Amino acid sequence: MKRIILFVLTNVMVVAVLGVVASLLGVNRFLTANGLNLTALLGFALIMGFGGAIISLLISKPMAKWSAKVRIINDPQSPDEAWIVQTVRNFADKAGIGMPEVGIFEGDPNAFATGAFKNSSLVAVSTGLLQNMTREEVEAVIGHEVAHVANGDMVTMTLIQGVMNTFVVFLSRVIGYAVDSFLRRNDDRSSGPGIGYMLTTLVLDIVLGFAAAIVVAWFSRQREFRADAGAAQLMGRKQPMMNALARLGGLPPGELPKTVEAMGITGKLGSLFATHPPIEQRIAALQNSNSN
Repeated sequence: MKRIILFVLTNVMVVAVLGVVASLLGVNRFLTANGLNLTALLGFALIMGFGGAIISLLISKPMAKWSAKVRIINDPQSPDEAWIVQTVRNFADKAGIGMPEVGIFEGDPNAFATGAFKNSSLVAVSTGLLQNMTREEVEAVIGHEVAHVANGDMVTMTLIQGVMNTFVVFLSRVIGYAVDSFLRRNDDRSSGPGIGYMLTTLVLDIVLGFAAAIVVAWFSRQREFRADAGAAQLMGRKQPMMNALARLGGLPPGELPKTVEAMGITGKLGSLFATHPPIEQRIAALQNSNSN
């Protein structure tokens, strides 16, 4: 359960903060002043849903640097670091995007890309990845992450998260209003949202947030297949990416902070909340693709 909660924590916390601010400003009373105003509620849900997702996107790069303790390579201190930077530069040029920041973080084999904009992104690889893979395999992994950036996956996932947030905010408040109205059906002395509305909304924000996370995770898994294919295209052949995936399948998957897990090369497998498909499915998809 802790793993799932951490997965949605950043987005949920941002939306929760926005919800508290809205309550302090009296938005809930405005929405229910003369019965539930569904049009106003939808507008409120859109602002809350996409506002939370966009804020999460805008802070994604600094959050990733902080949570994964990424060391940015400004001046390469070794031939390996110079090679990593040059590899990212070559792929970025080929993909037609701006040069990402390049970083290294301590940990088991993994890598990720993040950032709000294609021309201002971050690509980071772990020390475990560099120590346990051949250069060709590391190159394929870097290609995978650059493909995420070139495909605009961070923005795509933000839009999907925004839509799901909107449904969560809208439905939780409609149901909360209905519950509150039922509990206070014989009370003519009070107006505006009561405790039933507040508690129901809070609980449903969490419950529906988990349901939304399942949908977001499904879309994330589809983006992984596309990024694998993108890496094959950037390298001109698919075998290096297949080799990299096969090696990752035989190594302990590196853990990433949940704020960047969806953009990593590996992730939790075998559940509805998995952000990445099983390794064997990814290899099979590459084998059946039209790449060389």
